[in-house]
Amino acid sequence: MADQTSSSIVIAAPPAAVMEAIADFEAYPEWAQGVHTAEVRETLPDGRAKEVYFEIEATPIKDSYTLGYDWHGDESVTWSLVSGKMMKKLDGAYVLRPTGSGTEVTYRLAVEVGIPMIGMLKRKAEKVIVDTALKGLKKRVESQVG
Repeated sequence: MADQTSSSIVIAAPPAAVMEAIADFEAYPEWAQGVHTAEVRETLPDGRAKEVYFEIEATPIKDSYTLGYDWHGDESVTWSLVSGKMMKKLDGAYVLRPTGSGTEVTYRLAVEVGIPMIGMLKRKAEKVIVDTALKGLKKRVESQVG
């Protein structure tokens, strides 16, 4: 993924517990700031989501879109935009790595919207999305395993 934002956080839980929370899309509105709707539209044979429809409102973006997912065990998941109104590109990944104190989660994100946006503002928006998502995920997972 070229031209992306990336950040990491350590979550005090094993990778399987972290990936379970990532895969629980119906719960996203409870912990993922700005996500109002997350509906699994298509699943893979193993039961994990293949396509998920989202409705978000994260200033300055209000949009609905569908993402396609590729799962790689409990090591990583990647996604890309299938369709969207404002979004032209939405590529991302969660990469999990076990550590002595839990799991290091790296979130990578590359976004392009259909409205002109200065690169610096776009990066700042991506950074806010990434950091907010990682903090929300950490809180969600640690409250469930703790």
